[in-house]
Amino acid sequence: MSSIRKRPDNGLLFFDFRFQGVRCREQTALPDTVANRKKIQKVLDAIEADIATGTFEYRKYFPSGKSADKFEAKTKPSVAATLETLDQTTPEATPQTNSNDPFFKDFAETWFTEKEVEWRRSHRVCIRFDMDKLLLPTFGNKVVSQITKSDVLAFRTTLAKVQARGKETTLSARRINKILVPLRQILNEAADRFDFRTPFHNVKPLKIRKVDIKPFSLEEVRTIIDAVRPDFKSYFTVRFFTGMRTGEADGLKWKYVDFDRRIILIRETVVLGEEEYTKNDGSQRDIRMSQVVYDALRSQEAATRNASQFVFCNSIGKPLDHKNVTNRVWYPLLRFLNLEKRRPYQCRHTAATLWLAAGENPEWIATQMGHSTTEMLFRVYSRYVPNLTRQDGSAFERLMLQSGATSPVSSTNETSNSQENHHA
Repeated sequence: MSSIRKRPDNGLLFFDFRFQGVRCREQTALPDTVANRKKIQKVLDAIEADIATGTFEYRKYFPSGKSADKFEAKTKPSVAATLETLDQTTPEATPQTNSNDPFFKDFAETWFTEKEVEWRRSHRVCIRFDMDKLLLPTFGNKVVSQITKSDVLAFRTTLAKVQARGKETTLSARRINKILVPLRQILNEAADRFDFRTPFHNVKPLKIRKVDIKPFSLEEVRTIIDAVRPDFKSYFTVRFFTGMRTGEADGLKWKYVDFDRRIILIRETVVLGEEEYTKNDGSQRDIRMSQVVYDALRSQEAATRNASQFVFCNSIGKPLDHKNVTNRVWYPLLRFLNLEKRRPYQCRHTAATLWLAAGENPEWIATQMGHSTTEMLFRVYSRYVPNLTRQDGSAFERLMLQSGATSPVSSTNETSNSQENHHA
């Protein structure tokens, strides 16, 4: 078991791990502090990842380590053995490379330049962040055709040990998969252009745990709307009873509110403070205003119609900052009401479950939500709606009662007896 330990004589930290069945201890010049232990732990995590994938090079981590020569001598093949097995070397061990193949850092920039025209700004920012912080530091100085499957798996293993930003847990499988998407695309594209086998062959995404939604009950919705700050009452009323996404609500403009036909046109969204096209073409839709939504928007009209093009805006007429609203309005309100902490996105889930519970047509609900089919409704929301999950036969009983056939069996017997009497 690898660990970080402190020498009793001088208080300095040292590595303690096993490699090829040998216990290895390597000294550092760092005193025992929390910060130093965190630094060393990151290095130790990388060492363990390399050992696990068979790519560990002792001298790479400990150039003057006392055991470096021993392990090199142990693993270095003789000249005769090298010549004898040269033709049997696999592409994974020694990739076939061309002197004209580019470094990863250069090809990645080419790929990014070619692809960014296809992306929304928010996606472009996320890809750029992951490239600069994770991909380029790890693979930048490698020739694209020399990056192996072991390199990819080692990188993934290292990511699985990284602490998530602002959390006490490590990166989730969903986040790791998201980081690997541009790496996969870059290397697959390079493999096509420079004729080598992609290292992502048979590398599957990590399995993602299903996350349960947690919609609010109608009683909780009423409690929240009654207690929220007056300037956000209309905002959350609209979110709870329209199923709009956060960016759609924050980006809603008065020109898209049709009071005469009682519809809200979803045509734009706000992401990272900028106006953009909706999530996809299916998100372009018209939402019907219920009476409660109509009244909320009329109330909001008196407050912001002449102040901004946006229905919901800040004091200077700009779109709401969803992080600011979440941290300064939403979460404090839930704490005040002693309700479980949930993201504002649960307002959207709440709208879907309330519509279903009310018996609205699932196809109509899917249209209001911006879904192309009803599949998600039944897969995600049905367990919150008793009428959709009931398995006691009551629906059939109601049908029979409505048709007047209260007892099909007895009716059949009576008919049969009547026919027998008639023939008699």
